[in-house]
Amino acid sequence: MPTTRTAFGGAVRGGRPVVTLTIVGLCVVSWVLQLATGGDWTQRWAFAPSVGLDEPWRFLTAAFLHSTSPLHILFNMYALWLTGPFLEQAFGRGRFAALYVLSAVGGSVGYLLLATPTFGGGWNSAVVGASGAVFGLFGAIIPVLRKMGRNATQIVVLIAINMAIPFFVPGIAWQAHLGGLAVGLLIGAGYAWAPRERQQLVAWALPAVVGVVLVAATAWKYASVGML
Repeated sequence: MPTTRTAFGGAVRGGRPVVTLTIVGLCVVSWVLQLATGGDWTQRWAFAPSVGLDEPWRFLTAAFLHSTSPLHILFNMYALWLTGPFLEQAFGRGRFAALYVLSAVGGSVGYLLLATPTFGGGWNSAVVGASGAVFGLFGAIIPVLRKMGRNATQIVVLIAINMAIPFFVPGIAWQAHLGGLAVGLLIGAGYAWAPRERQQLVAWALPAVVGVVLVAATAWKYASVGML
């Protein structure tokens, strides 16, 4: 029997959103370890531009960490639960996982690109949180809704409000939000508007191209400050 697919090329599956639940589980387990280890777990996996070159896995692992305040992880997991199952069903598990991972990395790259080694430039400041990835999901929903002929105004307003919050609440890495949002918009648009006969090609070629661009941008930034 041929696989039944959504309008975006994702395989239609019943049951629970496995990828979304897995991400939530990893974030919760990681947060418990953060509390249980007194910060050691956070220091090992958090991202900062000063350590990203030598330990590049931190570009991704930081997205599975949160501050010790329950509000931080609760907000991000709630936002993930609102958007994740919908996109996972629309795109399929593989595409959705690629979207989330690249948006998370894009958040760290966005923070890196806008940081400077000068005092107060955020070069040594560690960032944690799934916000960059969540903003990527926010961004991906916009072209999906447009493709479906639905109004995307509410999600645009939500993004605008959340982008404005860091200007009133200190300690929020808006740069990561911007990086994740840009990646999510790009991948979401590619998935949404790919011709049906090329959806399978775009499903893997687009994430590969975005990954190369993120690596190139990272290398350029480190080279520009004399670290590469």
